[in-house]
Amino acid sequence: MKLPYSIAALAVAIAMPMPAFAATIQAVMYKNPSCSCCETYAAYLEQNGFKVELKPTNDLSQISAGLGVPAQLQGCHSVVIGDYVVDGFVPVDLVKKMLTERPQITGIAMAGMPMGSPGMGGEKTETWKIYAFTKDAKAPTVYATQ
Repeated sequence: MKLPYSIAALAVAIAMPMPAFAATIQAVMYKNPSCSCCETYAAYLEQNGFKVELKPTNDLSQISAGLGVPAQLQGCHSVVIGDYVVDGFVPVDLVKKMLTERPQITGIAMAGMPMGSPGMGGEKTETWKIYAFTKDAKAPTVYATQ
């Protein structure tokens, strides 16, 4: 007995493995309790495949330093993603690049609160420098510019 085309196609589709769906990337954001732009950045990350747990703290500078973020790169939040730290309003494409390439660094950071960056309003008015840093006290290096 010959199966109609639609039933045969359905049988083949069922037998084939389901496509792998991208797993949600877990992140923990330590943030200044009075800073609302951090929540905007967390929402931006969540729109791009991350699940962000917010942890407001009044000891952010101590936490950031303990995570290895150099003082000159510390901002209003530090995000821990796996073995890496992201500080500031780093664009998600660079976060994902770091997670994919897995460089031998502690993390990446964008100093300040540049206009137009994720989490900040307004138009982009300057080229952003995103720095890579390590815990060994070496000077940060430019990871990317955008």
